[in-house]
Amino acid sequence: MAEPGEAAALEFTPTWIVAAVCSLIVVVSLAAERGLHHLGKMLKKNNQMALYEALLKVKEELMLLGFISLMLTVSQGTIESTCIPQGWTNYMLPCQRPGDDQAAEGAAKILGGIRPGRLLSEGEAGATTCPEGKVPLLSREALHHLHIFIFVLAISHVFFTATTMLLGGAKIHKWKQWEDEIKKNAAGNGPKMNHVHSLEFIKERYKGIGKDSIILCWLYSFGKQFYGSVAKSDYTTMRLGFIMTHCRGNPKFDFHKYMMRVLESDFKKIVGTSWFLWMFVVIFLLLNVNGWHTYFWIAFLPLILLLAIGTKLEHIIAELAYDVAEKHTAIEGDLVVKPSDEHFWFGQPRIVLHLIHFILFQNAFEIAYFFWILTAFGFESCFMEHAFFMVPRLVVGVIIQLLCSYSTLPLYAIVTQMGSYYKKEIFNEHVQQGVLGWAQKAKKSRGHEGHSAAESTNGAGSAQD
Repeated sequence: MAEPGEAAALEFTPTWIVAAVCSLIVVVSLAAERGLHHLGKMLKKNNQMALYEALLKVKEELMLLGFISLMLTVSQGTIESTCIPQGWTNYMLPCQRPGDDQAAEGAAKILGGIRPGRLLSEGEAGATTCPEGKVPLLSREALHHLHIFIFVLAISHVFFTATTMLLGGAKIHKWKQWEDEIKKNAAGNGPKMNHVHSLEFIKERYKGIGKDSIILCWLYSFGKQFYGSVAKSDYTTMRLGFIMTHCRGNPKFDFHKYMMRVLESDFKKIVGTSWFLWMFVVIFLLLNVNGWHTYFWIAFLPLILLLAIGTKLEHIIAELAYDVAEKHTAIEGDLVVKPSDEHFWFGQPRIVLHLIHFILFQNAFEIAYFFWILTAFGFESCFMEHAFFMVPRLVVGVIIQLLCSYSTLPLYAIVTQMGSYYKKEIFNEHVQQGVLGWAQKAKKSRGHEGHSAAESTNGAGSAQD
């Protein structure tokens, strides 16, 4: 029987306590599951299939987390009983040891805590079955904290990604009034001659710099992302360029609705955590060595990438203006730009989405790591290093979240439509399913025809023999 103040084993725990705790866990879990189920039904009812697929992606992430939790729990005994030489724990420590007499605790400190916490299961955190001169591969306390960190990281990524998409989507939604104004005024406008340099889009983007002044051009694009990243003239011109290139026969095409459908489709891609992002986490944990200040330097990586993306997207808009301004002095009718994949890195507009995915995950990692350390070990923990290193990381994280939401994401939503090809979201959901179904049937039909032709050829050859 347990002494007063100590936790009792399960066989000595009152049944009403076991039943109450079990009921609470089941009720909370069922409530969360039912909530996600009803949210999915609502999205399907409102015909928001892209967001519904994003919700399914979130469910997949939760299932993956459950599997990771199961693996950690099942393999806990094996990991604890795996012993390694004590000397191996003297390298690549995240915190400096107070003294050599604590060498046996080195492995636990790599991913473990400085102060005790609740563990994955009952038992003494310091218990070990290793022979003299060896230590456990990872202590139970270290496994517990690693368990919590993985959950915090995955949930933080989903939360901050959803927040970015909501804030960015809210700004993009304001462009709907531009779409309505363009459609309203389109009927009353007749073709007329316009001096190119008098057009608002050219005046705002060309600035008389031209492609010859490469440095000034890029500096202007860098600064433009911080204020008025997308103006009405930008939206009007790129909208018309898209329509004249991809759907010339439908001048009243709802470009804003198409752009929102593309954004919703992209959301389901970036809300997940792919295998290379998990590898990125493993590399970060490996490089978290005392004195290297790895997290401080890596915190600036997503900011640099974000600024580079914003500058590139603004520069693409400027290039569209340069192409027109340097070829024409006057045009008849509205200004039409020509979309092309050549404006993007390696001719691939999708690279921008992959970079934004990485930036959002890395930023979530930084913020999740901070709050995990704060709640698990306290502000005075050696993991926190010094305020000089911690405060800039938090400031950078906030800047990334705001800049990505209100500038980079809206830029991405419209500028990536200036590629050579349109996306399947140009059709509504029913047409998309019909086209995809037709394509699959045509592919199967060609496969059967090729197989039949091969059999006929083989049969003819055999007959000749």
